Amino acid sequence: MATTHEIKVQRREDEGKGASRRLRHAGEVPAVVYGGDLKPVSIRLSHNDVWLASQHEWFYASILDLSLNGDVQKVLLRDMQRHPFKQQILHLDFQRVNANEAIRTAVPLHFLNEDTSPAGKAADVVITHELNEVTVTCLPGDLPEFIEVDLADMVVGDIVHLSQIKLPKGVEIPELALGADHDVAVVVAKHGRVEAEPEETDEASADVPATKAAKDDE
Repeated sequence: MATTHEIKVQRREDEGKGASRRLRHAGEVPAVVYGGDLKPVSIRLSHNDVWLASQHEWFYASILDLSLNGDVQKVLLRDMQRHPFKQQILHLDFQRVNANEAIRTAVPLHFLNEDTSPAGKAADVVITHELNEVTVTCLPGDLPEFIEVDLADMVVGDIVHLSQIKLPKGVEIPELALGADHDVAVVVAKHGRVEAEPEETDEASADVPATKAAKDDE
């Protein structure tokens, strides 16, 4: 079962571009909570708190507890707007979740034992991660913060497909229901290209003393 994380928020009374701009200048982030049987609610959060949370995977792939004056709503982060070059978060969208309704979201993959696998130990083998996250469906209470992929036995030529990922109980990958063509590669181990250095030919070697000899004769 996934761990939940509490985020303290406050209701936002003023809306519009001007109000959002003032919030950002005051070190806060405007946001909205929507979904479920309740109306959308405009909220504001501390930018420092949000920025620190945004450095962790759980902020993007876990059930969050939004706490508004003691009233807690369980949500998923659905959208984040960032400034194009400043370290600033401009806006957030949160979606309410119902404990009895399945959700669909992306979960990060954690690759284990890659360096100690036979493929990882080989100098001429390249291990490529074709996917770093996977979209799953499950009930909110079953949502994992990440899914582990054990590569301990991987050898050159191996391909780990989507269907080979061991999923926690209650978690499914909806892509696999669309047919075999959607069982894509997740990890691939193959020989890397090693470019051999050109060998020095006898003819090239002979040119050096010949040139030197010609200069000595001048």
